[in-house]
Amino acid sequence: MTQFRISEAAALLGVSDDTVRRWAEHGRLPLGRGANGMQVVEGADLVPLMAEAGGGALADAFPLARASARNRFVGLVTRVQRDGVMAQVDLQAGPFRIVSLMSREAADELGLEPGMLAAASAKATTVSIELPPGADA
Repeated sequence: MTQFRISEAAALLGVSDDTVRRWAEHGRLPLGRGANGMQVVEGADLVPLMAEAGGGALADAFPLARASARNRFVGLVTRVQRDGVMAQVDLQAGPFRIVSLMSREAADELGLEPGMLAAASAKATTVSIELPPGADA
């Protein structure tokens, strides 16, 4: 079985190390000892908590328009590079960098600029960027 240190489990769950320790103290997450004697979490024990987390704290704090795409990443636009016809938009969603290639016209219509809140939705190999309802474009 795959085992994770408390800090690794916390990173995977998007919570602090202290939260993982509290969950263990309250019986929500079992801890064991690894071969080196350090406290570890079994990967299989993380699965229910990860499913429970859903979109995560960032998505909960900044809900965006509902969409059919299940793979959505809420974050901040960190770079918009435009050329004649195309634009590359970088979005930082927690620890993940998402890159979308779109027409320059689409990026201009959305008014995409670094520092904006947006969501990337992925279906197959396509990633699109959305703005929250009521955002100024």
